[in-house]
Amino acid sequence: MKLMSIRLCNFRQFYGKTPEIVLAWGERNTTIIHGNNGAGKTTLLNAFTWVLYEKFTPAFTSIDKLVNKRAITEAQPGQPVECWVEVAFEHDSKRYRFKRLCRAYNNGDIEHGKSELYPYVAGDDGRWALSQQLAEDIIGRILPETLYQYFFFDGERIERIVRYDKKAEIAEATKELLGIKVLDRSLDHLKYAKKMLEDELKAIGDSETRKLLREQEELEQESDNLLRHQDEISNELINQEEVKKAIGDRLLELSGAEELQHLRDELEQQQKSIREQLKQAKNTLKRAISTRGYTVLLSDVTVEFRSIIDGLRERGELPTGIKRQFVGDLLNQERCICGAELLEGTHAHHLVQSWMDKAGSSDVEETAIRMGAQVDEIDKQAPEFWQEVDRQQANINQWRTEVSRIENQLDDIKEKLRTYPNEDIQQLQLRLDTTEQSIRELILEQGANRQKLDNLAAEVEAKVKQIAKHKMNEEKQALVQRRITATQDAIERLTQVKTRLEYHFRLLLEKRVQEIFSQISFTPYIPKLSDKYELTLIENTSGQEAAVAASTGENQILSLSFIGGIIDRVREWSDNKMLMGPDSSTFPVVMDSPFGSLDVIYRRQIARIIPKLANQLVVLVTKTQWRGEVAQEIQNCIGREYVLAYNSPKPDCEEDVIEIGGDRYPLV
Repeated sequence: MKLMSIRLCNFRQFYGKTPEIVLAWGERNTTIIHGNNGAGKTTLLNAFTWVLYEKFTPAFTSIDKLVNKRAITEAQPGQPVECWVEVAFEHDSKRYRFKRLCRAYNNGDIEHGKSELYPYVAGDDGRWALSQQLAEDIIGRILPETLYQYFFFDGERIERIVRYDKKAEIAEATKELLGIKVLDRSLDHLKYAKKMLEDELKAIGDSETRKLLREQEELEQESDNLLRHQDEISNELINQEEVKKAIGDRLLELSGAEELQHLRDELEQQQKSIREQLKQAKNTLKRAISTRGYTVLLSDVTVEFRSIIDGLRERGELPTGIKRQFVGDLLNQERCICGAELLEGTHAHHLVQSWMDKAGSSDVEETAIRMGAQVDEIDKQAPEFWQEVDRQQANINQWRTEVSRIENQLDDIKEKLRTYPNEDIQQLQLRLDTTEQSIRELILEQGANRQKLDNLAAEVEAKVKQIAKHKMNEEKQALVQRRITATQDAIERLTQVKTRLEYHFRLLLEKRVQEIFSQISFTPYIPKLSDKYELTLIENTSGQEAAVAASTGENQILSLSFIGGIIDRVREWSDNKMLMGPDSSTFPVVMDSPFGSLDVIYRRQIARIIPKLANQLVVLVTKTQWRGEVAQEIQNCIGREYVLAYNSPKPDCEEDVIEIGGDRYPLV
């Protein structure tokens, strides 16, 4: 997708029709739009998202009041005032113009009508005509609605990508971009087809077949109900975590509880980090046992192996230095290596032939040498295995002790707050106790349900095999059963493909995010991407991975690294025809105030890297955000540059200007 231009008419601050803003592309792929706070930068960002998706960024308030107030005030009563935005873009050699329009009427109370979207497409002759395709289908194929937040975003609030309450939403959007959702939908269709075939078999099958199918259906229904309940639990956990955070923030505001709450937050962060290290130590121990545990059970076998080999060597059978093939060749040629004849029946022939029993087989000798090396390696691994087990057991004991110590400290803090003289603090702590108890119960229920789901899946699988083995009496039944078996086989294979593909993509994406983050950040932190696409920062300075309580600036950098990594990887995979996601390998990025709360060094690094990651970049900045290092780094990438001039109605307003390329332009 290549953004070509944007025009506005009576859209929020923009009174009347604006000139067309043509956007840069190619080697100089960056468009810079300067403007003071309140001049319309955020409005311009939301003009893109409104046209394409009828969506707005979180900072864009009063979304029901889009029409310019001055235009409404100047209109005659009952006269409609049009507000519209038109975005031109190109994709796959086709040019489009999307125009979204809404109206307002000055009838005492201002009334806003619903918006209308007009998708135009250019024909081969260059003429514009309304597209026969729905606008939602066009943009959904190129850049789906679930992904717009990756490419049109408020830089100062971009850290929302790593916020707890947005992780599920971000995970789904990432899967859409990587093409994983296509596989999910394919699996859903296959399961639906299987269900239809099972219904058909139920209608024509014998009583035993119907009974088995009914039992399978009941198990699957129970599993579906549990999955829905798991989703409800996940949502409730998010709500309870938000309540817990709100109570914690309130305690921070109350005099007397502030110090205790700060200490509690710090201890909870430590507890989370240590629990993660405890989990990793347990996983490392499991891996050691599953991959090397067998070595300690083979000591008797390795001793017996060496005894056999030593016996062969003592008897001169291994190795002899003479091969059976060599002796056989001498006898066939009837001549010894010394030149003497080896005629059958002679004493010389008998002596040489006796070596056939002593000569070793080359296969046996090579196998013995190879197995000897493997046995040596097993004997070497056994003590190393015990060392690793002792090390991880020591880590587990240490982390358990630390967790216990922190839990005791947290209990002390809770008790102090429960008995604090201030009743408000007491009540807040009681509410917090109730919330934490709810969270614990939900987590336990979630774990129990997970086990039930695994058991149900095993029962369903057993029932499917039982149905497949059941002898069908009629040809129709057998045919339907073969189709069910084929569908189930397709589901299992596609599930394997999805699992492997997702794992592969996630690892490569994580690696690219880490590379970008390390180029920007001077901290030793490492971004990690969980199997649910949850972004976290960890540090490994002590030899053990520990979660980091990242600052707002670090979360901004992490989020920008994630977006840059996605764009870079998806572009690469699309070019190599590896994706089943959106029909695009070219992505624009429109950022509002991306440098606001960052330090100088981070501003410089981001300004240097972002133009290289995006195919097309539109940056909306204030004069302060554009200062020095940002301007220096982006200068060579700029293809277009604009200034939003705010015309203030205040007669005593202080004017403001910006200097670009030696010329001065009015900002206010």
